[in-house]
Amino acid sequence: MNKLIKTIAAVSLMAGLASAPAFAQADREPVTSISQLLDRVRQDAREAEAENQRRIATFREDRNQQAALLSQARNRLASLESQASDAEAQFEANRTRISELDAELREAQGEFGELFGAARQAAGEFGSILQSSLISAQYPGRAEALLNTAESRTLPERNELDAIYETLIQEMNAQAQVVTFNRRVIGLNDGQPVPVTRVGAFLAVADDGGPVFAQWTTDEGNSRTSYNLVQLERQPPGSLMGAASNLINAEPGEIVAGPIDPSRGALLQIYKDVPNLSERFEQGGIVAKIIAALLIVSASFGIFRLLSLLMTTSAINAQKRRSTASKSNPLGRIMLAYEEVKDRPVETIELKIDEAILRETPKLEFGLNFLKLAAGVAPLLGLLGTVTGMIRTFTQITLFGTGDPRIMALVTTVSGLIAAIPLLFIHSFAASFARGAQQTLEEQAAGIIARHAEEKSAG
Repeated sequence: MNKLIKTIAAVSLMAGLASAPAFAQADREPVTSISQLLDRVRQDAREAEAENQRRIATFREDRNQQAALLSQARNRLASLESQASDAEAQFEANRTRISELDAELREAQGEFGELFGAARQAAGEFGSILQSSLISAQYPGRAEALLNTAESRTLPERNELDAIYETLIQEMNAQAQVVTFNRRVIGLNDGQPVPVTRVGAFLAVADDGGPVFAQWTTDEGNSRTSYNLVQLERQPPGSLMGAASNLINAEPGEIVAGPIDPSRGALLQIYKDVPNLSERFEQGGIVAKIIAALLIVSASFGIFRLLSLLMTTSAINAQKRRSTASKSNPLGRIMLAYEEVKDRPVETIELKIDEAILRETPKLEFGLNFLKLAAGVAPLLGLLGTVTGMIRTFTQITLFGTGDPRIMALVTTVSGLIAAIPLLFIHSFAASFARGAQQTLEEQAAGIIARHAEEKSAG
């Protein structure tokens, strides 16, 4: 009996596993007898069979749908292939017809075909020239008609042929004119038109509260080539700006000296590669910064010494006019040294005064050697920067076969010379003031000794 129960349980377990995907989540009460177990097994078998039949029906239905879709796709493909064949046949027929019409056109044109071909070529070449001409800034769109004529496959009309030489004459006349017109300049006045003075086909200067050089350049943003007036990235130096100001402010008919660019913008474009003062300083690197620091420190110290020597010289000159000695100036201290030993022999007085002068000399010459050294070191630092730049350039040439000469940083040599020149002037003036003060002290000391000797002789 137990064996039979175990067998039935095993069969029930297998049937349950077979139907597990569909009834795994069903809540079932536990069986309490063999009859209940058999009923449960039969019920599960029926439910599994029903589920299997449903799945088979769904699969057959999907298969029929797929077959229908496949049939539709094949019919659609056959229809498209038929249309493609018809279109290809029509294309070949059209191409043949076009060839026949071209032959008829060439035969009908005769010698005029070559003439019209030359006219189209001239219109295309001249239209391209007009597009890049600065004069088109005043007459926008004038090249479009010529370019359309060049691209047309039909015979040009009389007005199209006339437009070629008429536009050519207009270009020739405009090249000799200096005119002012309103035009939008990219980068100025928020895109609003501003007065623009055009010098032939060579130069354009906008008036935006002051002269602003502009250039007729290609607009890269459009699919078809077009041109716009654009403010130069960097304006030329002050001399050209002054001449441009005279140009835009001139009265009609007035003759003024103004700038002109015979290269039609190429020379003005060079100025964007010309570094300004700060960029040149950056090219010098760390050496240029050291030279600048040396110049600032040395010049500040030199100016301080100049002011000190001027004050000392003024104090000495003031002391010369007073008989009462003061410790606040070198001459007063020398006079006090004389007062201390005026009752002694002349030789002793001379030695004492000489000693007092020697004590004042280092104070007067303080810092002069430093200024002289700084003036000599500055150009040497500049030379050092240039040599290190040359070494880097030669290293690049050795490794890569080429190098940038700007890396040589010749600006460091210029910086060194610029620093040395004012330092030499400051040292020269300071040394001159110091020598003048020393000479005054020696003269006054000699006068003091001479008066003392005269007083002794008279006594």
